[in-house]
Amino acid sequence: MMCSKNGIRAQVVSLTCALLLCAGSAGAQAAKAPAASSTTAKDLVKSWMEIGGKLTAMAEDFPEDKYDWKPTPEVRSFAEQLLHAASYAAYVGEVAKGLRPKEEDPKRSDFKSKAEVVAYVKKAYADGAKAIEATSEEKLRTSIQVGKWTVTQMGLWDTAVEHSGEHYGQLVVYYRVNKMVPPESRPRK
Repeated sequence: MMCSKNGIRAQVVSLTCALLLCAGSAGAQAAKAPAASSTTAKDLVKSWMEIGGKLTAMAEDFPEDKYDWKPTPEVRSFAEQLLHAASYAAYVGEVAKGLRPKEEDPKRSDFKSKAEVVAYVKKAYADGAKAIEATSEEKLRTSIQVGKWTVTQMGLWDTAVEHSGEHYGQLVVYYRVNKMVPPESRPRK
């Protein structure tokens, strides 16, 4: 079957009009949607909770008697790695709210038990998820000043996800050197 050039043009014009009408309708619906339905925020919360869940699983799983173990004297202990990752997650949440917290790691000596470290890690990622969920698509695109850097809210949250992933990778090494299998690497039941 052969189509004339005019027939093809008419089909292209019809298809283009249909797509524009659909896009306009979808845009109007998106503008009315609440912040929690933001696809970007949903994707971000998913990534945030995934890495937060991995770090929490490690915090709960690693033996308490090895919490202060470190591969070499000049690096952070297992507990200090967790506290560092969670403190940056909490810091980003505060900055995203417009606050200007001091960026520093909590002292290991302020956490007397494994349970206190686990609670701190859980809270940091739970609070972050709530903050992301409360952020509109528009606000995720707004820029903020963080020290000498200007970054979007989305970019700020993304740095925390990436930072947490880097520390997750380091903690995998802590597991392996201790001849343990990290929770994420174990066979699924």
